[in-house]
Amino acid sequence: MEKLLSDEEARLVLKRILFLYPDAKGELHWDTKFHLLCAVLMSAQTTDKMVNKTTPKFFSDYPDSASLAQASIKDIEAHIHTIGLYRTKAKHLKETAQIITDKFNGEIPKDKKTLMTLPGVGEKTANVVLAEGFKIPAIAVDTHVSRISKRFKIVGEKATPHEVEQRLEELLPKEEWIRTHHAMILFGRYTMPARTKDQDPYSFLPPLK
Repeated sequence: MEKLLSDEEARLVLKRILFLYPDAKGELHWDTKFHLLCAVLMSAQTTDKMVNKTTPKFFSDYPDSASLAQASIKDIEAHIHTIGLYRTKAKHLKETAQIITDKFNGEIPKDKKTLMTLPGVGEKTANVVLAEGFKIPAIAVDTHVSRISKRFKIVGEKATPHEVEQRLEELLPKEEWIRTHHAMILFGRYTMPARTKDQDPYSFLPPLK
């Protein structure tokens, strides 16, 4: 049996990560909630930097869901061909834009279950849209959040993203969900990247003042 951290120990680890990144926020660029959803859909298995290079022209050419719904798949692919899985993403972007135009009058739903009915939108994407776009407390479990939770034994090695999300929600007060998950992403991206897997994870944490 893996020995996991107690609630108190896990909270202390999260507190120390937050101490490193007190002003943590998302690094994707967006202007409207629709464009936020598009950017998050594009960001799967690619970097925020790559997405941010792609989105200025994409946002300018497709200002709303109706314009994207009318675009051809070929045109959408041409806009996003530099990012990974662009063919699948182009299909999801067009289908999602169509549904938002037809069913939701161009507005992004602010309900997790409804968001997850959109093509290509899983739990992580829905949580990012809720947290970033609507400031609704949510924890988006990406590869960094999952890896850090496992490295520090906050969750077991085999925990699914949903189980990681549930565990972090149990540990943290709602008002800290958004900030802490952003801090974990930045910590995983810049302080303790995946290549450091053989080093003691605690060596990357600051001492608490």
